[in-house]
Amino acid sequence: MTKQHILQIKAENLKTIKAKQNVNGIGIGYKFVAGKSTGDICLTVLVRQKMPKASLSTKDLIPQTIDSIPTDVKEVGHIVAFKARTDRWRPAPGGVSIGHYAITAGTLGGFVKDNVTGETLILSNNHVMANSNDASKGDAILQPGPADGGKNPQDRIANLERFITIQFQGGSGGGGICSIANGISDVLNFFAKIVGSEHRLISTRITAANNEVDAAVAKPGWSDVITNDIIDIGVITGIKDAQLGMPVRKSGRTTGTTTGTIEMLNVNVDVGYGGSKVATFDNQIVTGAISSPGDSGSLVVDRTEPLAVGLLFAGSSTSTVINPIDRVLDLLNVHF
Repeated sequence: MTKQHILQIKAENLKTIKAKQNVNGIGIGYKFVAGKSTGDICLTVLVRQKMPKASLSTKDLIPQTIDSIPTDVKEVGHIVAFKARTDRWRPAPGGVSIGHYAITAGTLGGFVKDNVTGETLILSNNHVMANSNDASKGDAILQPGPADGGKNPQDRIANLERFITIQFQGGSGGGGICSIANGISDVLNFFAKIVGSEHRLISTRITAANNEVDAAVAKPGWSDVITNDIIDIGVITGIKDAQLGMPVRKSGRTTGTTTGTIEMLNVNVDVGYGGSKVATFDNQIVTGAISSPGDSGSLVVDRTEPLAVGLLFAGSSTSTVINPIDRVLDLLNVHF
């Protein structure tokens, strides 16, 4: 039987088949038996859910053949048009665009519970949801982020709850010699000289402490604005310690779902934040290049289980830098 003849039979029966309960499509494919293809051409009927014959009326049953062409039934669920990670999502899953109203855009990493209140919170980076320290509790968090067309207030999905301050080199959190410290040391040294002491106080430059995480959480505006799923990963069920050679994956705004391998642990690294802003991070995880700008905030997860390993926040054309997830959760006082 020619393909043209089968197409004609499909066209002639399309309206009748589509009218049956639970059916949302019909096409030409191979017949499958016990999960294996027989190699025989058939008319494949797409259903939202396979149901026992006893639960269907006679008129809704799919015949075994249509005009001598065998049939097969394939469950496909509810088919919807795919949306870009940069689109407006309601409810919003992990892996899509998000951002503080004053930044460009990053990634909605996932969802955690507050250890004190039990409330569900959105997890991402400080530089994504707290504008690299330049934000206040209650600031609007947009989905999508401003770079992807998000506007305040119509695209507000949450309000900033709290963040871990980033200590920058020579700037916020350190750098320079404090004039007060200089004054105190001068006075004390003067008295020490009078009483004949050989010891002197010396004012030293205070450098920024090493950082552990670039992390923040935000409180959703209402309960149905988010879903606990992360695109292509599902619901996070726990955490897992990073190990050298561990295969991992992430779901992010820019590069979607990518996979890689943990190449380094306990890394001390300087990270640029634009302009002259540089922050040093200690005890970080490094993989190969599994991200690009805009993926910041993505959860990095074990390749085979929905167990979080770290929070992605920086990278280059060859490497991606990740905060260990246990420190993220501890410092933000949250859990999965």
